Amino acid sequence: MTACLRMLGLMAVTIGSISQGMIVYNPVSYTTRFTDPCSPTPCGSNTQCRVVGERAVCSCLPGHWGNPSTYCQRGECQDSNECSNNKVCRNSKCEDVCIGQCGRNANCTPRNHIAVCSCPERYTGDPLVGCRQMDPQEQCHPSPCGQNTKCEVINDVPVCSCLPGYNGSPYSGCRHECESDYECGSTQVCQQYKCTSACGAGTCAPTAICDVYNHRASCSCPKGYFGDPYVSCRAECQTHGDCPSDRPACLGERCVDPCAGGSVCGVNANCETKGATPICSCPRTMTGDPFVRCRPFEPADLCIPDPCGENARCQPGHDSTGKERPVCSCLPGYVGDALVRCRRGECTVDIECRYDQACVDYKCTNVCNGQCGVDAECTARNRVATCTCPPGYSGDALSRCYPKSNGSTGSRTTYNGRVYYNNKKK
Repeated sequence: MTACLRMLGLMAVTIGSISQGMIVYNPVSYTTRFTDPCSPTPCGSNTQCRVVGERAVCSCLPGHWGNPSTYCQRGECQDSNECSNNKVCRNSKCEDVCIGQCGRNANCTPRNHIAVCSCPERYTGDPLVGCRQMDPQEQCHPSPCGQNTKCEVINDVPVCSCLPGYNGSPYSGCRHECESDYECGSTQVCQQYKCTSACGAGTCAPTAICDVYNHRASCSCPKGYFGDPYVSCRAECQTHGDCPSDRPACLGERCVDPCAGGSVCGVNANCETKGATPICSCPRTMTGDPFVRCRPFEPADLCIPDPCGENARCQPGHDSTGKERPVCSCLPGYVGDALVRCRRGECTVDIECRYDQACVDYKCTNVCNGQCGVDAECTARNRVATCTCPPGYSGDALSRCYPKSNGSTGSRTTYNGRVYYNNKKK
């Protein structure tokens, strides 16, 4: 009997269909005794069993997928953050985020697990529904420009410009620059809806002066000009010949004294006119640049410009009458004509000459020249002149030697301006 009841209970179990990873059991028993339909679990591995209306419902554990009646395997992901940025987690799998998201001809760009739809270049429409090829002129309908403008598509870009006769920003709106003179500056007038100078071409004569008062032009001839300022203004002169003798120069079409005003010549300079030309000069007692400044003469001015020759120096001096004049002399160590050229001397010190010579006036000269007296003999030793009376003579060798008589002989030596005597007893 017990075995029969168990058999009837098993036969009374109705297995429902598999739906969305869950299997529903209908444990309606022949008997009225209640039993837990999930114990023992009728589900597979990695599943969970729930009782719904006295029935067992099997489902895969979170993050798993498969047939819950047999086996559920762990999924690739549980949420989109476990996938790369261009994928999304669907049914525990990382799938391309753009699949089925955008409309026809649309581009899909994945950004952080989100599909961003857009129409390609030169296409328009709803990218979530469909994109169509765009007519470039559509960018001007409706026009992105302001009032009194025209819209043109250039290189696929709408370009706005003001209509002829209008000014302003074509993107916010254009208007006439002016409707009356008072909408312009004080020196302008409104002509053809534009602000122009009240002294425009043709208002006054070419050489006339134009002044504007309350948007109205007033013409006048410049000072020194004559005539009708609205027709022609004539200059005082065109050439120097048109001017009188007291104002002989025609400058800027006016007759003027070129020396007037004191601005032509330098300080303390004289200005005289020769025809229409100003001539600047320093007074007799002064020197300098007459176009800059004239100053009293100084002795140093005698040497400016330098009148001396090469390797010579100039110094203020006087001539035989006492009149100041420049004096030229060769530089130390040089000889020659100081007015023409001085050349380097043969020597500057004795050591630059031979042992029997001395440096005199920058020339190597025999040390015996002019050192000894009449009838005396001179011997040069290491640039020293030694004077002696010859044999049979006596006396002062520096002045004169005489035929000797009984007595003594002597010699005297000069060296660098000193005299040395050499006395010998007979």
